Amino acid sequence: MNADDVSADLQKLADKEKATFLLRFFKTGKGQYGEGDIFLGITVPAQRTVAKKYTILPFSDVEALLHSKFHEHRLTALLILCEQFVKADEKVKKQIVDVYLSNTKYINNWDLVDLSSHEIIGTYLFENPKERKLLLKLAQSKSLWEKRISMVACYALLRHNEFSETFSVAETLLHDEHDLIHKAVGWMLRELGKRDQNAEEEFLLKHYKTMPRTMLRYAIEKFPQEKRKFYLA
Repeated sequence: MNADDVSADLQKLADKEKATFLLRFFKTGKGQYGEGDIFLGITVPAQRTVAKKYTILPFSDVEALLHSKFHEHRLTALLILCEQFVKADEKVKKQIVDVYLSNTKYINNWDLVDLSSHEIIGTYLFENPKERKLLLKLAQSKSLWEKRISMVACYALLRHNEFSETFSVAETLLHDEHDLIHKAVGWMLRELGKRDQNAEEEFLLKHYKTMPRTMLRYAIEKFPQEKRKFYLA
């Protein structure tokens, strides 16, 4: 099994019409966040099926796919890493994390981040609490995608009702200028609120007057109508 085999399987699933739609959906125009990305037009479930077939793919071939110009090659590579991570021992998990972090410049759209960061980085940090300073390092990066990775990775901690890192990363990113960061922070605050609304509101009451509107709307989406009106007023 090698990267060429994965590429050949993905090519069989390519759909030109869907690829054209994805070019618009993922904002690939000049000056947009996904500028220059190229799509084959393959659904995520189909890519997951391919990833499951190649769970023993060597890291060198996974990295070759991650460096591909095709979006679906990169996503499938990340899904393969997710599959490998679940079955790995501690030594191999660390190797997967290292592969992931050394290739963040290729994890360069929100779906690539959202489908992998909490499964790999978040889960690793849940299992290795002493290394959670990595989240703030990523949050302070100049890279849009590393910042989103830092926030979405917190989802793995939220699933275990561990909130402190989510608050720390959210506060670090509170005044970031990019809409994709606003959405990610609001999303994770909303997920936190599903588990402890009082804790979320304690954070919101400190920051809701100055946080970006999109971030606030995402964060309070599940609140009762009257409470939403209070925060938006």
